[in-house]
Amino acid sequence: MKKKMLVLMGLAALLTQTSCKSEHDEKEEMGKLLVTSPVMKDTLVTKEYVCQVKAIRHIEIRAQQRGYLQDIFIDEGQFVKQGQRLFQIMPRIYNAEFQRAQAEADFARIEYQNTKMLADSNIVSDKELALVKAKYDKAKAEMALAQVHLDFTDITAPFNGIIDRFYLKLGSLVDEGDLLTTLSDNSEMWVYFNVSEAEYLDYKSNLKENDSVMKVRLLMANNREFNYPGLVKTIEADFNNETGNIAFRATFPNPKGLLRHGETGTILMDVPFKNALIIPQKATFEILEKKYVFVVDKSGKVKQVEIEVIGEMPDLYVVKSGVTTKDKILLEGIRKVTNGEKIEYRYEDPNKVLEGLKVYVE
Repeated sequence: MKKKMLVLMGLAALLTQTSCKSEHDEKEEMGKLLVTSPVMKDTLVTKEYVCQVKAIRHIEIRAQQRGYLQDIFIDEGQFVKQGQRLFQIMPRIYNAEFQRAQAEADFARIEYQNTKMLADSNIVSDKELALVKAKYDKAKAEMALAQVHLDFTDITAPFNGIIDRFYLKLGSLVDEGDLLTTLSDNSEMWVYFNVSEAEYLDYKSNLKENDSVMKVRLLMANNREFNYPGLVKTIEADFNNETGNIAFRATFPNPKGLLRHGETGTILMDVPFKNALIIPQKATFEILEKKYVFVVDKSGKVKQVEIEVIGEMPDLYVVKSGVTTKDKILLEGIRKVTNGEKIEYRYEDPNKVLEGLKVYVE
């Protein structure tokens, strides 16, 4: 019995010692700073551009005749159809002018008919008939012109759209060319945004051979994404020499009429990166608007290294220079160390690190 008791006590002591050592090792391991490496893979980076939203057709409705604004047939913000009456300028003067021109045309027509009968009977010469004919044609032209002036007093919608605010009220004296309102066709929207020369070259290079357009998304002012994607169909011809940018135009369908002329927002463009060098954002820190990481050398010392970031994702950066996949970078405890300090660390595979972060694979 004594021997059995001694054996059991020995085993208990051994287990206790092993357990304590395991807990000590685990605590020591947990106390080490976490280190990983940059990883290279194909990915998609979402780039953001401030944009302006414009109606596919947005025009000014102006008066083409002078007179009093006699009638307004619509209201501000109303949807109107092509050909629908919008305004009427008092037509009395122009109606009287048309009636006078019509009477003169009727008189000239009768004179021409009589002269033609005489010419057919060789009573008057062909030359005199030609003069009367010219007089008749002139009278018809003046009547047509008077009809145009009269028609201009009745202002109609040139296309389907939404009426903006009124700039003149009922009864106002209107001069030729006065702005009455504006009309917007919001069935489709043109969204303009500026792209740098380098990004333009990347965009053209990344377009697939059979693709002529690229899909983009619109983040609205309320920080919500618009339901329908847009297509980049047009790029301006020239770069702006002052800014070095070129304007892109994306077309968005707007079936529910949510977008309006003059809105602002942010264009989201997914740009593919081949063999992109990716690091977690939390491994970086900023000094005077420059980004840095701590690189751990073979002896365990950390060195502050500047990096150049060329793309950004929610949790990641795409790096152009500063580090390579062979480097070890400090992932956690950045604020606990100083440049040149020697540290104890544990290494974690970068692919495992990325599993908990947002990475977009092409």
